[in-house]
Amino acid sequence: MNRRPLVRSLLASAAIFAAVALAGCDTDTAAPTLRSLQPLSPQMIAAIEKRHMSKESPILVRIFKEESELDVWKEDQSGRMALLKTYPICRWSGDLGPKIKQGDRQAPEGFYTITPSLMNPNSSYYLSINLGYPNSYDRANGRTGSFLMIHGDCSSAGCYAMTDEQVAEIYALARESFFGGQTSFQIQAFPFRMTPQNMARHRNSSHMPFWRMLKTGYDHFEVTRQEPKVDVCERRYVFNTEASGRYTPTGTCPAMTMPDDVMAAVKGKQQRDDAQVADLVRRGSVPAAHSFADGSMHPTFMAAVSRHNVDENGVLRAKTSTTAGTIPANVRLPPSGKRTTGFSLASAKSSTGSVGEPVVRDTRTAAAQPSSGGGNFFGNMFSSGGDASGGSSTSDGQSSGGVMDRMARLVGLGGSSASEKSAPIPKAKPARSRTKTATRAKPEEKKPARQAANAVAIRPKSEPAEPQQQQTAAATPPASNQGTTINGAAPTVPTGSFDNRFGAWR
Repeated sequence: MNRRPLVRSLLASAAIFAAVALAGCDTDTAAPTLRSLQPLSPQMIAAIEKRHMSKESPILVRIFKEESELDVWKEDQSGRMALLKTYPICRWSGDLGPKIKQGDRQAPEGFYTITPSLMNPNSSYYLSINLGYPNSYDRANGRTGSFLMIHGDCSSAGCYAMTDEQVAEIYALARESFFGGQTSFQIQAFPFRMTPQNMARHRNSSHMPFWRMLKTGYDHFEVTRQEPKVDVCERRYVFNTEASGRYTPTGTCPAMTMPDDVMAAVKGKQQRDDAQVADLVRRGSVPAAHSFADGSMHPTFMAAVSRHNVDENGVLRAKTSTTAGTIPANVRLPPSGKRTTGFSLASAKSSTGSVGEPVVRDTRTAAAQPSSGGGNFFGNMFSSGGDASGGSSTSDGQSSGGVMDRMARLVGLGGSSASEKSAPIPKAKPARSRTKTATRAKPEEKKPARQAANAVAIRPKSEPAEPQQQQTAAATPPASNQGTTINGAAPTVPTGSFDNRFGAWR
C-alpha cells in the first residue's frame, strides 16, 4: 500500500497544530479546519488520468474577465500544457482593464507568479491564492493596491471570487503541483479571451495598447503550450527572451534574443489575427463592445439566482445551490445591464506606462539590483531550506532546515533541491525543465500577521470592502530594492505562510 499521501497529510497536520500551539497569544487562533488538505475528488483524478497527466504535474491558470471564466491547464506526458478544466467565476468587480490604484475595485490583469507562500490555508474566504499584486510591472508603472486574490465565498472587491467548492479544488490542484516539485505557477489574467473577434470589438478602448502587450504573452502560450518566461524592463512585459544583462523593471532593456522558431510562430499568429481583425472591421460585422458597472458573474450563477431572493440593494437573501457550488447569502449581485456608450474607467486616465509592442533588441544592457528576503521563527521551524524567494538569477539561499524538514526526510519526503534550472524555450515535445522564483518581502493576505497562527476562517456576512491602503502611492518609479531581475514578474511575498509550513513536502 502506498503510504506516502497519508504520511504527508499527517506531517502537514502536525505542522499546523504545532504552529497553533506556539501562537497561543493570537486571538483569532482556534482548532485548524484542515480544509487546505482536502484530497482531489475521484472525478478530478479520473479527468487528470484521461488526459494523460499526473496528479502532481505542473499547472498554469488563465483568467478571462468578460467571459467570467478561469481555466486550469496542466502538463501532460508530452511536456506541454493541456486544458484540464474551466471554472465559472462566481463574482469579480470593477470593469475591463487593469487595476490602477487602491480603492478602484478593479481586478488585476497581467502575469503573476504564485509561490507556496502566497497560498493561504486559513483565509477568511475559505481558501485563497494571493495574486501578489502589485508585481514588478505594476510597481514600475506606479500602480497601487494589495490583497488581490482568487478566493471562495463568491464576494469580490477587486478579487476573483469562486464558490468554496471551486476554490477547494483549485487550491488542491496547486498544492499537488507544489508537492510534485513545481516551485511556482503562473496566473495569466486577461480582460477577455484574446481572439480576433474580441480584439476587434474592443479596438477603440483606451486600454488597447496595454491589452496588445498582454496579447503577446497570450500568443506565446497559444503557440508553445508552455508557460512563457516573463520579464519586465522599460516598464513593460517581455516574453521568452534571454538577455546578456539583467532585466530591471524601470531600466533600459538589455540586449535580448529569442529562439527563431518561437519568434516565427508568434509573429505568424499575430499577423493572421491582425488580418482577421481588419477583415471583421471592413465587413462591419463587429458586435458592439460593452463595459461593466461593477463586474459580473458567470451565467451559470446568474441563472440560479431567484430574483425574489434578492433585496432592493441587490444582495442575496438566502444561499443558493448551483452545479458549480453554493452561493452564500449576503452576496451582492452585479448590477443589471451593461454600458455600451463609454468604456474606459476614470482612473484609466492615469499613466499606464510604456505599453507599446515589446521588441527583441540586439544591443543595450542594464543591471538589476538584487533584493533580499527575510525569515522568522515559523519560517525557520517549518521551511525545507531553499525557499521560493530570491531573484530569478539566484539559486542559492538554502537554510539549515527545521524540525518538520528533518521529519519529512526521515519518511522519504525531503524538500526539493535548492538549485534551480533555467526554463528552456519550449519546442514541439520538450523535456520539461521548470524554474520560477519569487522575491520575498511584503505581506499580501488580508491578515498577514496571523497566517502563521493558522486561524480558523470566518466567512464575512457581507461583501468586504477593499482593505485600507497600507503604502503610499508612488508617483515615481519604486526604489531599487523593489525592482530586481524577475522571472514571471514575481511579486514580493510574505514569510511564515504555506511555503514555510509545507515546504518540506514540495
